[in-house]
Amino acid sequence: MRVAIVHDWLYTIGGAERVLAGMLRCFPEADVFCLFDFLTEAERSSIGLAATRTSFLQRLPGMRRRHRLFLPIMPIAVEQFDVSGYDLVLSSSYAVAKGVLTGPDQIHVSYVHSPMRYAWDLQHQYLRESNLHRGVKSIFARLLLHSMRMWDVRTAHGVNEYIANSHFIARRIQKTYGRAASVVYPPVRVPRAAPKPRKREGFLAVSRLVPYKNTHLIVEAFRHLPGEHLNIVGDGPEMQRLRAMAGPNVTLVGHVPDHEVQTWQQSARALIFAGEEDFGITMAEAQGQGTPVIALGRGGALEIVIEAGSAPTGLFFYQAEPEAIASGVRRFIAEEVRFTPENCHRNALRFAEGRFDLQLTAAIDTALKSRPGRACSPNWPAAAHTAEEGPPDACADSDFLLSGTEVAPPLAAVSFARSSGHVIQPVYE
Repeated sequence: MRVAIVHDWLYTIGGAERVLAGMLRCFPEADVFCLFDFLTEAERSSIGLAATRTSFLQRLPGMRRRHRLFLPIMPIAVEQFDVSGYDLVLSSSYAVAKGVLTGPDQIHVSYVHSPMRYAWDLQHQYLRESNLHRGVKSIFARLLLHSMRMWDVRTAHGVNEYIANSHFIARRIQKTYGRAASVVYPPVRVPRAAPKPRKREGFLAVSRLVPYKNTHLIVEAFRHLPGEHLNIVGDGPEMQRLRAMAGPNVTLVGHVPDHEVQTWQQSARALIFAGEEDFGITMAEAQGQGTPVIALGRGGALEIVIEAGSAPTGLFFYQAEPEAIASGVRRFIAEEVRFTPENCHRNALRFAEGRFDLQLTAAIDTALKSRPGRACSPNWPAAAHTAEEGPPDACADSDFLLSGTEVAPPLAAVSFARSSGHVIQPVYE
């Protein structure tokens, strides 16, 4: 079976690229298409990517630094990919990848990180943050976004099956495209065992420093918490603004390598997250390091953090305002003894890389079997797993253990049942 993977674009390693890495673990022989690819060889190697097939956008001047200016021609670019020779087309889409053209005898499964946020429910926020909410430029921007919505809806019919990265995004897909989507959470690297106990000091925010992440609200909140310290890990266009805002109890660390991010997570009392995310890999990673999360109670955070019950892993605040964040921190301090590293780590196992591989191949197997003439299960390649995480059944906790000791094809007989503590547990039937 020939497989093509279509990813929007590659210029940095983020959550979508980790999903792409997971797809390549499941389909190591797949050909990868993307609009443009500016990753370094080391970055490609880190996600298991040997080579890509790019569009004409790769050769346009200014693409590397100002790629968003080329949004109007991205639909045309993705439609030029010739994937007619592939049996399965798997798109990884947060912009235009799902619009790749496929034929009636091909299966197109689209893993949607989100329908284009800036063209749909977040249009007004995008226009305000881009200073395009007034004037002549605003008129042209709104016309462009309107045309993008028309194209987005039209191409939605070319997808056979949708997979969403959270139930939050599944609801967006239903509202935007009128289509149901199964849910497969993105892959998160989770240590096999809970981190060893260590002294934890200060609070932590890990984020790209862009407006919609609301890091500035966290900085403002710590003006109301002079006795507590905040470390901010990450870089971006908001860095200078945040430096000007930060008080003496806020440290802007800047960009650090992934392994250092884990060290910061392990040593923090809690991670604070103030943005509305489609999923929120940073929160799941912190949980994997045994760290509680104080999060805005919207979007994917509601599916990651467990606030109620006997094994809570964090708590929510419900207004994106400095006072609400400060109140959440105070409440966490008062209840800190409730949040144990063991429970946080145990919760994060739901999102481990091995689970992603298992559930993605199961969802695709189901899609293939549902099509006429596709009654046979494909011979899935064995997915690779890191030594740190182990295979999918390595999470040997009674509430997380897969029945059986080996993951083997076919996977269509896998169903998913919700057990206590908001855990999605695969069950072999």
